[in-house]
Amino acid sequence: MLQQKNILNYLTIAFFGVGVFEIISEYLQNTLLIFSLKPLITIILIVIYCLESKQKNRIFVLLLLLSLTTNILFIPNTPDYLYYALIVFTIHRILVVFMVFRLQKIKDYIPFLIATLPFLLIFFYLFMETAEIPERSFLLLLLQNILISILSGLALSSYVMNDNKQNSVLLISVLLFVMLQFIVFIEKYLLVNEYTSILRPLAMTFNVLAFFSLYKYVILAEKSNDN
Repeated sequence: MLQQKNILNYLTIAFFGVGVFEIISEYLQNTLLIFSLKPLITIILIVIYCLESKQKNRIFVLLLLLSLTTNILFIPNTPDYLYYALIVFTIHRILVVFMVFRLQKIKDYIPFLIATLPFLLIFFYLFMETAEIPERSFLLLLLQNILISILSGLALSSYVMNDNKQNSVLLISVLLFVMLQFIVFIEKYLLVNEYTSILRPLAMTFNVLAFFSLYKYVILAEKSNDN
């Protein structure tokens, strides 16, 4: 047990170490390093999760792999690759919402609906005020706004109704995902080819922290459900 804990600690250090180098690579716009480090981040997190989890949630592993695919598709920064990335990312977001609903114990849906509404208004306002959205990406982005609003409402209502460690970590993870979606949306559709050296490292920072927080939430939820 002690040896496994040490391995997990070393892998966690490696995860954040590679994440820091990836953020620097995004700032330097070094494509070779970006292609090398992005898959490594996800692979390390999958290994960490499989070592620590007793249940081995296949949905969580699958959505990590989908996230890896999305990140790679975002690298070329062309309209076609961006469209393919949106398709994969939409599937990924559907799986995240499905997984969280399975792990959370929701007894009252009224707080969830109330908490979801403000996020819907914010994301739809931003969406409708953006004129540079390609027609073929319209429905995908619309669905993503709905999904992130549902996820945010679920996390916020769970935290308000029951402020425990599991719900706190979920809220942190979801807020990081919300910031990530804002940054990516701004980079790809509002400030196209502007401030890339700032927005991409910032998006990668939120990406690393959001997925590590989501992994922590899944572990806590699994232990809670076992108990």
